[in-house]
Amino acid sequence: MPRFKSAPIVLTVLAVVVSPALARIKLITLPRRERVEIQLDQPNVTLVEEERVVPLLKGVNQVDFSWANTAIDKDSIQFRPLADPEGIKVLSVSYPPNENALVWQVSAGQSGPARVRISYIIGQLNKSFEYRATAAHDERSLLLSQYVKLQNLANEDFGEAGLWAGFGDHFLRPIGINETKQILSARFADVPIQKTYTASLAEFAYLDEPQKKLRIPMHYVLKNDKEHKLGRFPLMPGKARIFQDDGKGGEAFVGEDWGKFTPMDDEMKLYLGVAKDIVVRRVIARNDHKILAGNLANQEVVIQYEIENFKDSPVTLDVIEQARAVRHETRGDTKRDVEWELGSETTFAGGLDAEKSTFDRLVFHIPLKPRAADGAAEKVVHKLHLMIKNEW
Repeated sequence: MPRFKSAPIVLTVLAVVVSPALARIKLITLPRRERVEIQLDQPNVTLVEEERVVPLLKGVNQVDFSWANTAIDKDSIQFRPLADPEGIKVLSVSYPPNENALVWQVSAGQSGPARVRISYIIGQLNKSFEYRATAAHDERSLLLSQYVKLQNLANEDFGEAGLWAGFGDHFLRPIGINETKQILSARFADVPIQKTYTASLAEFAYLDEPQKKLRIPMHYVLKNDKEHKLGRFPLMPGKARIFQDDGKGGEAFVGEDWGKFTPMDDEMKLYLGVAKDIVVRRVIARNDHKILAGNLANQEVVIQYEIENFKDSPVTLDVIEQARAVRHETRGDTKRDVEWELGSETTFAGGLDAEKSTFDRLVFHIPLKPRAADGAAEKVVHKLHLMIKNEW
């Protein structure tokens, strides 16, 4: 087993053996740590487990555990015998006043070495996750690498420690004082991706408000399931650096984004920037307030989109509207949920995306042809006819 060094944490054993003739106290020097495991599966705390072989004497032993300048949560410290849990028992624990220390009273049925596990929660052992995503030249798949970044500011040398992020493989790495380690925890090759272009005023605002031109962000979308060669575990939040194969044997840096926490079967979106070659002009073509009875009325809204694709390849544009945001835009917000239905003037082929739309979020998809050989783009016009019902 590897040797471990630990300056600030000290563990000693006092054995008290009582006989009719006399009582004697013997101080036993604690052996080295045999094993250390650091668990990184919780977002706000880090669990450390260490194993030592302690020479206990028959009778009652005092096991003193002390630490200096180390952010250990004293209420989390546990002592567990591994070899003989029936013969070795913790009788009590006491805390010396004004000290970073505690004393366990441990009884042993017989003298001899005992393997014990001491676990505790420690602070300033910081962890984060990072990703490197390299898209293929055709942007249909990517290589996703996940890294665990561990920064040890806990004033403790853990030596050769086992690391586990709560999923994936276990790793064995030396963790010294004030060291930062970046560990490759998982690689996913040939992950299918979808490159999206999204028109959503409520989410992304205008690119040019006087001309009513929308900002059109681009994303790579990864689905965390086995069908898309992921789905082994939830993806932790973390910074993602994004690259693309340049088709010449190299890679081009695309940008950085923050990958959100992505449960199984959910999607992670990586932001790529704003599309300059897809132009969307959005205007309110009609906004009618129709009285039903008394103060009760319907708000009838027609939103018109003029769309041009200057890319030399076909794309699909996602058009998203928030019903409550449309009501706020056309008549003010009443703070209530919106009751709505689509009107007959809606022109989106295929209708609503039933999977991604909600009671308030309307999602449509528009296929766009590439620009012509002379660089001209076809102007496509679509309308959303929205009936906002039973307003007052």
